[in-house]
Amino acid sequence: MLLLGIDIGTSSVKVSVVDAISQKVITSAQYPDEESPILALQTGWAEQSPEMWWQQTQHAIELCNKTGQYNPVDIKAIGIAYQMHGLVLVDKEQNVLRNSIIWCDSRAVEIGDKAFEEIGEEHCLSHFLNSPGNFTASKLAWVKQNEPLIYERIYKIMLPGDFISMRFTGEITTSIAALSEGVFFDFKNNRLSEDIIKYFGFDKGLFPEVKPVFSSHGNLQPSIAAKLGLKAGIPVTYKAGDQPNNALSLNVLNPGEVAATAGTSGVIYGVSDQLAYDKQSRVNTFAHVNYTDEQKRLGVLLCINGAGSLYRWTKNIFGSAESYLQMNDKVKQVPPGSNGLLVLPFGNGAERMLNNKMVGAHIHNIDLNLHTQAHFARAVQEGIAFAFRYGLDIMRSNGMNPTVIRAGKNNLFLSDSFTEAFVNITGIPVELYKNDGSAGAALGAGIGARIFSSPAEAFEHFHPVQLIEPSNQQLEPIYQHWKTLLEKQLTD
Repeated sequence: MLLLGIDIGTSSVKVSVVDAISQKVITSAQYPDEESPILALQTGWAEQSPEMWWQQTQHAIELCNKTGQYNPVDIKAIGIAYQMHGLVLVDKEQNVLRNSIIWCDSRAVEIGDKAFEEIGEEHCLSHFLNSPGNFTASKLAWVKQNEPLIYERIYKIMLPGDFISMRFTGEITTSIAALSEGVFFDFKNNRLSEDIIKYFGFDKGLFPEVKPVFSSHGNLQPSIAAKLGLKAGIPVTYKAGDQPNNALSLNVLNPGEVAATAGTSGVIYGVSDQLAYDKQSRVNTFAHVNYTDEQKRLGVLLCINGAGSLYRWTKNIFGSAESYLQMNDKVKQVPPGSNGLLVLPFGNGAERMLNNKMVGAHIHNIDLNLHTQAHFARAVQEGIAFAFRYGLDIMRSNGMNPTVIRAGKNNLFLSDSFTEAFVNITGIPVELYKNDGSAGAALGAGIGARIFSSPAEAFEHFHPVQLIEPSNQQLEPIYQHWKTLLEKQLTD
């Protein structure tokens, strides 16, 4: 019995086919090989085409099929993970009305901040667990204000995973988890937020039917099934944002468990059973994949916009033909602290943990006679690790005190130097797993389709491949210097 998992990333789409009995990946494919473009029509804007995601999804599935390692008609359910907070708009014929305003777009910050003030800061935090800030609700308000002709044509609003599910099934659904990540959900009243709808003047009819994350969100249309070699009628039984899905794929489902990822962005994601919030909305709380009104499971999310994206920029700016693995090997030749070179890794839009300020990326203390490409690569890795520490201290001040962090052995966690810097500067051991967002989405589909009797059964073969524990405090004084530089930028 096979499961299909799809991860709609900012850089590419990855697809995995998983055997439900062994929970092992049979094959996977990524499309495209090069990173997908982000359209920036103005400074601070970031858009992508939803139809590009759909084309990439189909290509990735076809690449998996071409391996010949399985029979596509044996796939029984589909799960979808997706980049969070993106706004997708369609008309009654399910045509896309404009490019998606994606997660790192900053155009709606002022709109969200004004709503936070006028609705009432305490009211927003106690009901939504977040400021409207730069989330999907504020992005929709921007369209309403600035593109009224497009707004008038909207039939439904969606997040990226809802859109891909719609293309598979022809049906439009969402979930409490998705509504909460858009700041459309009122946790106190357990319903769509009347306050947000009234304040921004939204029509309730714009919102899709709400279903549990683990449930049927529609069945595969015959025309799509024929094109992709799949069986018509198989259900989409799981949809979740990439960070909740990453937590699921690391079996992080219960209070106190914590996951991290260092892909395009950097994230620490902890599970809580408390409707708690940060008073400055620097870290954000959303409904987790297993949230119910009876058993509240909240995901507390710290996001750093520029993690892998900064490492990619470093590689490109030096014109390096080396692979990331080769870069990681060179980094090992540079001592911790990068011989004084320091990097503030904030150049990918407004940073929520910095009160939605656009600090920009900064490089300090360049020595033209000493520093090499390897020094820059290490300083970038350490700067990202320092940003994790800065954000983790905010989470600690809000009661999240992890004793271990689970992460996939991928992206920046493939670098021993980055992993060691992360562990030593946070002081928290890291368990590394062989995990993947698309494989996690496949297992989520199995849970949603009741192929597994429980989430525990879906992860019965899941074990860490490596444990890294703190070994020294060598980076602490360097971090304190880095923190001083950051705080100077925040006050200038």
